[in-house]
Amino acid sequence: MLEDLSFGELKAAWGRHTGKPLPRVSAGLLRLALAWELQASVSGGISRITRQRLDQLAMDKTTTRPARPGMRLVREWNGTVHQVTIGEDGVISWQGKEWRSLSEVARAITGTRWSGPAFFGLKQKKVAA
Repeated sequence: MLEDLSFGELKAAWGRHTGKPLPRVSAGLLRLALAWELQASVSGGISRITRQRLDQLAMDKTTTRPARPGMRLVREWNGTVHQVTIGEDGVISWQGKEWRSLSEVARAITGTRWSGPAFFGLKQKKVAA
């Protein structure tokens, strides 16, 4: 049990399980951090989408609205209007085909790598207050 470990034992366990430098925190907070690290190692940690969302919140420069079922996204590119729909099952459709992501559709339209949410206006810069 983490509650029964001394601070020295917590430090050793932190180094053994994370390989990261010891944070400058109290023994109580180190127990919580170590508990989280142990749980994350068992459950696979934070998903890529959650990690991206946390990074975006930390940077506080952009916001991204998620693509929700039932949405219809319209974008004009080089004089052509493109319409993408998000099905109730989350499937992305464009020109009668199903796509894995908005970025994949944006790439098919432009021929270059794009962030799909940025291309379709779901990702926007925050306005300074």
